[in-house]
Amino acid sequence: MKKLISFVIPHKGREAMLLQTLHSIAAQAFDLEKMEVIVVSQNSEISDELAQLKQQLALTVVFNEPDHTISHSRNLGARQAQGEYLAFLDADVALSANWSETMLGVVSRDDDIVLVSAMQVNGPDAPSLERIRTALSNAELDTEVAFLPGRNLFLHRDTFWKVGGFPEHLLTCEDYYFTDRVNQLGNLFYTSKASYVHLGEDKAFIPMFRKEIWRGQSNLKSLSGRRIPLREWPSFVVPIAVLSCWLLAIICLVISEPGFATLAFVGGILPVIVYALRLTRLARGDVGWPQCISFYLLYFPARAIGTVAGIRQNIGTNSHK
Repeated sequence: MKKLISFVIPHKGREAMLLQTLHSIAAQAFDLEKMEVIVVSQNSEISDELAQLKQQLALTVVFNEPDHTISHSRNLGARQAQGEYLAFLDADVALSANWSETMLGVVSRDDDIVLVSAMQVNGPDAPSLERIRTALSNAELDTEVAFLPGRNLFLHRDTFWKVGGFPEHLLTCEDYYFTDRVNQLGNLFYTSKASYVHLGEDKAFIPMFRKEIWRGQSNLKSLSGRRIPLREWPSFVVPIAVLSCWLLAIICLVISEPGFATLAFVGGILPVIVYALRLTRLARGDVGWPQCISFYLLYFPARAIGTVAGIRQNIGTNSHK
């Protein structure tokens, strides 16, 4: 039978969450005969448990070199895909049973909608950080948006190839770049009619801090070659401004200028307070004020450090060309 939907899942590392992702696909309220799953693995081999899933799903495992980016794996999987529609998933999401049916319905009913994603929901016993991430992810629901995260994306294969696939030169922020390119062809839609649990969501603040440093490395590089909407600029400017103010406050204290130190500290803390207030409203009582403040006290410096690290790497790379 001709495949209608091709799931493309890049994977590297442990398989536990990947298996949960695949089981959620197998549990779709959709004709499995019309679906195929392509796992692009950067491991050297697959487990017996993963291989056994080929009895439930039209599952293909493609191996990729471990030094390639996630975009390279996604594009490699897309080239293997036979389906009319492509569903890109991260290897750590569990889909609601109506995900495939809902995604197909949204894209099919409106010619102006070219890319759709389902909303995030909390897993069982979700800690405060996961609830924060979910609240931020669902800031806009059942509406057209300017960006969609790469964890679950659904689009027609023709749309994918019109924009040239995912940007393989980016280590992170590839979803910003890709969804912006797709947005030039039509609308992006974030729906509450289907959902997913991000199994690999951040659970603790200190590991999140380290991960955000890594995530920020491609911040500025992702700006090249695409238009930057005004609403996106704060995500680049505010972290740098906050960290700069706090560093200036420390310098002013060292040189015995307490007045300027106070002004610099206040300049750095005001965005934290403003963003924490917005997050408290988005969370609708699900997360307390202390957790919201803690999140941005770590998030902004980490993003700034990652951005600076990315600049240094880019300069180092260019200097050896």
